[in-house]
Amino acid sequence: MPDPYWNHNVHYHPLVLGAVPDGCRAAVDVGCGDGLLVRKLAGRARTVTGVDRFPEAIRQARRQSAQVANADFVEADFLDDPLPEGAYDFVSAVAVVHHVDFSKALSAMARLLAPGGRLVVVGLAGNRTPLDWIISGAGLPAARFLAWRHGGKGGPAVPIEPPDLSWAQVRQASRTLLPGSRFRRHLLWRYSLIWERRD
Repeated sequence: MPDPYWNHNVHYHPLVLGAVPDGCRAAVDVGCGDGLLVRKLAGRARTVTGVDRFPEAIRQARRQSAQVANADFVEADFLDDPLPEGAYDFVSAVAVVHHVDFSKALSAMARLLAPGGRLVVVGLAGNRTPLDWIISGAGLPAARFLAWRHGGKGGPAVPIEPPDLSWAQVRQASRTLLPGSRFRRHLLWRYSLIWERRD
């Protein structure tokens, strides 16, 4: 079934879905918005929880996901209202962590993982160096082509916050906070961060 809309975040949903571990029992999507990714994850996990601190987002997610029996939604700030620790085989967060303290966000999400669980973050970072600007500029033609190809369907309005950390700062902080994590910079002004809990 085609996506109801396309944007730079939806573009990386396949990356997130491809990282779901086999036999995933419970998954949680932090900052779930209207629940589009949760509905996709519902086909890969036994149960999926979407969490968002904005009441309207949760209302939309519940309404649009009414037919998805294994999905539920919680209105909460995942930093202030923690979910059960160690309860999830998979945790995702797309375009979320730049809205909050990066270190606190990664630590909070890592605590949610069961041993052997996997965390996937798709995030934004800021340009600081000439190379940063060159790489970001290379994404413009691709972004325009993809927007045209998908009919310019941008999706629901969401809060916009510029990222505080640079690409290099995100990479370094990730290595420090989540040893063994895999950081990769992507074309459409996003990075991916994948980490598995070994203990």
